[in-house]
Amino acid sequence: MVKKAYGFDKPIAVQYGIWLGKVLTGDFGMSIATGRPVTEELFRALANTVMLSAGAVIAAFSLAFVIGTFAGYRVGTPSDRAVTGIAVIGVSIPNYWLAIVLVIIFAVELNVLPATGMGPRGSETFNPFQWDHFKYLILPIITLSLIPIGIITRTTRSAVAEVLNQDFVETLRAKGLMEAEILLHVVKNALPQVLAVMGLQFGYLMGGSILVETIFTWPGTGFLLNKAILTRDLPVLQGTILILAIIFVTTNLVIDLLQTAVDPRLKR
Repeated sequence: MVKKAYGFDKPIAVQYGIWLGKVLTGDFGMSIATGRPVTEELFRALANTVMLSAGAVIAAFSLAFVIGTFAGYRVGTPSDRAVTGIAVIGVSIPNYWLAIVLVIIFAVELNVLPATGMGPRGSETFNPFQWDHFKYLILPIITLSLIPIGIITRTTRSAVAEVLNQDFVETLRAKGLMEAEILLHVVKNALPQVLAVMGLQFGYLMGGSILVETIFTWPGTGFLLNKAILTRDLPVLQGTILILAIIFVTTNLVIDLLQTAVDPRLKR
């Protein structure tokens, strides 16, 4: 009966065609596990993932850009090697392992931050502007932001160091510009390359947080995908993957437009 109700008795190509036709009208079907519309399940989880990803984006992008620029200005110095080493470590550490370690240290041993969940009274009343709620975001944000910090730091360092070696920087110094003014020119010229990597990392944060959200029991799209896989909830699985793919493509399109706004030469 379930196979017939959901159309699973039809050939795969026919099933996909029917599903795609419904999606074009905004109908993602019904969840097999809960019996609720997929859109209801999906967009509630998507809102939670956006909240988590926004915190990781702010933490990772701002910190990585600052320390990457710092290292790019001091290529070959001990501080540059220290920043590069930290970035390599950040890229190399699996986020699911880091999540478990952070839970053991801060939730089990020190008992200063919650290990799992979304707020003291669940996701329905979650308010990130209250400390009792916000502290549930801290460990997941740290875990999610580590890899982007490493990647963006290395990219920023390389881009800044490359721009500093160009002739126009020496011309600016010869004209008597202050180092702060030169920094603005350097950052502006390095920004398009960094923005491209940031766009890819935002897509990673939105779609690559399955294990992190599962470990912290954060009810986002990653946690939803994990449950859908375990329960074989195909409508939820299809709808979630489609939305995440659309977000990834849209993000990179926006980044491309931002790159041309920052550096008009790219329009050529």
